[in-house]
Amino acid sequence: MADEVILLDFWPSPFGMRARIALAEKGVDYEYRDENLANKSSLLLRMNPVHKKIPVLVHNGKPVCESLIIVQYIDETWSDKAPLLPKDAYGRARARFWADFVDKKMFDSGSRVWKCKGEDQEAAKKELIDALKLLEAELGEKPFFGGDTLGYVDVALVPFASWFYTYETDGKFSIEEHCPVLSAWVKRCMEKDSVSKTLPDSLKIYEFVGVLKKRYGIE
Repeated sequence: MADEVILLDFWPSPFGMRARIALAEKGVDYEYRDENLANKSSLLLRMNPVHKKIPVLVHNGKPVCESLIIVQYIDETWSDKAPLLPKDAYGRARARFWADFVDKKMFDSGSRVWKCKGEDQEAAKKELIDALKLLEAELGEKPFFGGDTLGYVDVALVPFASWFYTYETDGKFSIEEHCPVLSAWVKRCMEKDSVSKTLPDSLKIYEFVGVLKKRYGIE
């Protein structure tokens, strides 16, 4: 019997994009279900009763929650193709450290760039740029964080590239100016179908954020 794989997601979510990229890299067939987060489906509430959040990977009726855990699960379950985590224990530990760093820094500081003004926005911009520079230093001269091929940290970070235009436009700065090596890495990642076919258009994200601002009364 073929595996039944369902991904509960929301199209602009960088966290959901991680799962989509990992599944694409592995060539896994799955059913994509876009959730209305204002009216969550009974399946989502049943599959993730603790956090009630997307993404959730449902594999043969069993839920796997939290995006980085989902990516690890995908890597371990479909291990015959496109390994994402390094084989050695230290390499895996290092990759997990940097993916965790992305989790702790990118979404929070990026969100504050478009939500805040004045000094608060400037502080968020500095935090975001500082984090990107640290990631750029970790990338070094490698084509990808995973070395010669797309790996775990690449999958964790690259979805945020679809949000860069929003951060830059609202924050009035250029990520490429501050982090040219990381910007070149984004372009390399976008040459891969798994990434280019997953990441939504940056203008679409910007328009989505505009709707959120109106909803939250952010000028």
